Amino acid sequence: MSFKTPDQIATAAVNAGVAKANLTPDRMLAGGILAGAYIGFAGLLSVVVTAGLKTEAWGNLPTLIFGAVFATGLILVVIAGAELVTGNMALLPLALTSRRVRVGRAAMSLVIVTVGNLIGALLVAYLLAVKTGVIGSAHSAAGTAGALTFAKLAAVAKGKAVAENGLQIFLRAIGCNWLVCLAVWMAYAAEDIAGKILAIFFPIMAFVALGFDHVVANMFFLPAAMFAHVPGVSGGEVVHNLVLAFLGNAVGGGLFVAGFYWFLYLRGRPRVTTPEGVEVTPASEARSEAGAHAAGPR
Repeated sequence: MSFKTPDQIATAAVNAGVAKANLTPDRMLAGGILAGAYIGFAGLLSVVVTAGLKTEAWGNLPTLIFGAVFATGLILVVIAGAELVTGNMALLPLALTSRRVRVGRAAMSLVIVTVGNLIGALLVAYLLAVKTGVIGSAHSAAGTAGALTFAKLAAVAKGKAVAENGLQIFLRAIGCNWLVCLAVWMAYAAEDIAGKILAIFFPIMAFVALGFDHVVANMFFLPAAMFAHVPGVSGGEVVHNLVLAFLGNAVGGGLFVAGFYWFLYLRGRPRVTTPEGVEVTPASEARSEAGAHAAGPR
């Protein structure tokens, strides 16, 4: 079979959540740093390729292009391997509801991976966006690439940190991680790299084009704006956005993906998912044990 069915995806997602919860803390942190950097790369690339595309001429098409390019971030996370807190917000609850991990272990994973994501995003924002000059500055000559990228970053950051109120951030974050976790969910269905990329691309493009809030993406955009001295973006506004985006993302992934798919495919299912990922029914286990006893030692 070239793809997994939804009930098989549920099993794969549970096993992935268990594996992530059981990582050692140093690996959680290292994987989190990589994922934060990958999302930062995607954010920086999206700003650069859409800078200068004015809505007067292009309408909302630049947001579609922005989202299409931004999908690079989750593709890198899933294919190369890294720890992204937003995806884990669905995988870890599935492992919890299947009683495969403890609450404390899952909470520790979320905390450490979030810290790692922040570190990775800040590294890209400061060293590779601002210090390299790629993002430009307020002093860039008018009409130059630096001026265009700086203006685009300023527009993105102000839209998220200043224009959106608290309720809007929270609700947009719910919609965001609903789509992000669907991208992760469908990527588990694919058995090859091309299928995984295709599964990831459209939901990520959609959440960005819709203007939703992703906490790790905002860990790049908003600090980058502060490092580049974008006027009007303060530390308090950045923290406010990140806290509400984190909470909304948790609801989007934990309730609308983990919760609903647990109800559809895992709740009351008479199967046990072993640590090795093998599914057996209680009845088949009993038959296997009975057969082994009947056969006697070999």
